[in-house]
Amino acid sequence: MSDIRIYPAEGTWSVRANGAVIGESTRALELVQRDYPFVIYFPREDIASAVLEPSDRPLICDDRGEGVFFHVSSPEGVILNAGYSLTNPTEAAAELRGYLAFDASKVTVERI
Repeated sequence: MSDIRIYPAEGTWSVRANGAVIGESTRALELVQRDYPFVIYFPREDIASAVLEPSDRPLICDDRGEGVFFHVSSPEGVILNAGYSLTNPTEAAAELRGYLAFDASKVTVERI
């Protein structure tokens, strides 16, 4: 049994890389998993695709499934493995297919 809960994220959410807005959405999803901090997932079409470069680093998570990481271009350079997407989600995380999440220690994700 998975301990994943997914909700619509209320309000408008943005993601910034070194101050530059790379995405904004009113259709984001919030993932709550065990005692981890919540994670905001953005619809892929709400993120500037020009700033994303696929990484060789795989994403493997027992609860969420498999996916890929992305490097994010910013005004100050490339931020390695700052974003990720589930390409083969588990049944519990299937709703997150086609969405992107970001490492909050590398970029800024906030409700605006």
